[in-house]
Amino acid sequence: MSKILVTGGAGFIGSNFVRLLLAQRRHSVVNLDKLTYAGNLENLKDVESDPRYAFVKADIADRPAMERVFAEHRPEVVVHLAAESHVDRSVLDASAFVLTNVLGTQVLLDVARQHGVQRFVHVSTDEVYGSLGATGKFSETTPLAPNSPYSSSKAGSDLLVRAAFHTHHFPAIITRCSNNYGPYQFPEKLIPLMIANALEGKKLPVYGDGRNVRDWIYVTDHCEAIALVMEKGRDGEVYNIGGDAERENLHVVRTILKLLGRGEDLIQYVKDRPGHDRRYAIDHTKIAGELGWRPRHDFETALARTVEWYVQNRPWWERVRSGAYRTYYETQYGGRLKGG
Repeated sequence: MSKILVTGGAGFIGSNFVRLLLAQRRHSVVNLDKLTYAGNLENLKDVESDPRYAFVKADIADRPAMERVFAEHRPEVVVHLAAESHVDRSVLDASAFVLTNVLGTQVLLDVARQHGVQRFVHVSTDEVYGSLGATGKFSETTPLAPNSPYSSSKAGSDLLVRAAFHTHHFPAIITRCSNNYGPYQFPEKLIPLMIANALEGKKLPVYGDGRNVRDWIYVTDHCEAIALVMEKGRDGEVYNIGGDAERENLHVVRTILKLLGRGEDLIQYVKDRPGHDRRYAIDHTKIAGELGWRPRHDFETALARTVEWYVQNRPWWERVRSGAYRTYYETQYGGRLKGG
């Protein structure tokens, strides 16, 4: 059994990953999260009492705080998911993205290296590759060509991880994944936003002509891939993780409306986002061939499951939308944090 430090573990992918580790592996988990707007400890209410789980509130860009966390908890493995990730927010102000994604990653690398961490998995995004035309897919050798402040900051963090491996022989691995969807996703992202708006009878804003294509992956499939890379991946490598589910944004929106029994009159086309990449698609031949991973969920079935989750868990996303979820940390953890 290993002690694993998961950064950003209160976020969407992070909370699903923490839950997977506790349910399917024998590891103990330290969840480190700054609890910015996207960090929600309600996502992990069901594992709070697990003796293998601890939560620490801290900022990865705060070096003294990171040194304290590593000295106290002595993690053997780091899975680094903490990041500012919303493209629209990065267009308005990129400073937080540079601070967390670039500086925070370097601080984490430095401290992890000093404390002899045995494996460091850096979770990145296919957006670092830029935009595809009508054909082709991103492979691990595709040159980095990020087009937004968000993806540029993630590309910068990827290069720092690469440098740590090549300069210091630090046992680091990079994963790059396509668009995730599933339970507990913050409702500013496309799929949960469209579901919530449709349930409230609000307009569903679609950028441009809605023909932008994304390769979608169910979050559990992504988390299983991360766990496999953590356990069996090769140091210094990059592994692309894709869902084999290219869909136009407009198709996704229409499918959600159909699943909810709502009309397409709710669709509202809005001015396109600056620098909006046209198409992403992942070639995951490498991780399939080396580690035997493939996505288990088909898009239509998993999307229907996701829609049903948001229907059944309306209080969760209503608390997120109202901001009430921000009080959970104080009310549930105030003065008695486990390990923090």
